[in-house]
Amino acid sequence: MEQIEQICVEMIAHVGVARSGYIEAIRKAKEGDFAAAEECMKSAKEEYLQGHEAHYELIQKEARGEHVEVPLILVHAEDQMMSAEAFQVIAEELIASYQRIQQLETGVLGK
Repeated sequence: MEQIEQICVEMIAHVGVARSGYIEAIRKAKEGDFAAAEECMKSAKEEYLQGHEAHYELIQKEARGEHVEVPLILVHAEDQMMSAEAFQVIAEELIASYQRIQQLETGVLGK
């Protein structure tokens, strides 16, 4: 496997785990387990960062003047990165919403 393809597979693997972690965080928050949701978010962010670092390798190659071909797998890897990033934003918003709902239900927040 060529170096670019290896980097792409690494990106896809890490950001796929990240996206799954963000989805699991939403599920945990929906159940009211905010500590577990926070742990899922933390783990997912670490995975996403690893995928992003792999992508950064390609950007550095291009910046050094090395031609980086754009195979279909790179397009897919970048699409997966954007998807994971979107899930992060959605997860953060939903978790905050679930926390607020729980606070309203338990009377922690004034109505």
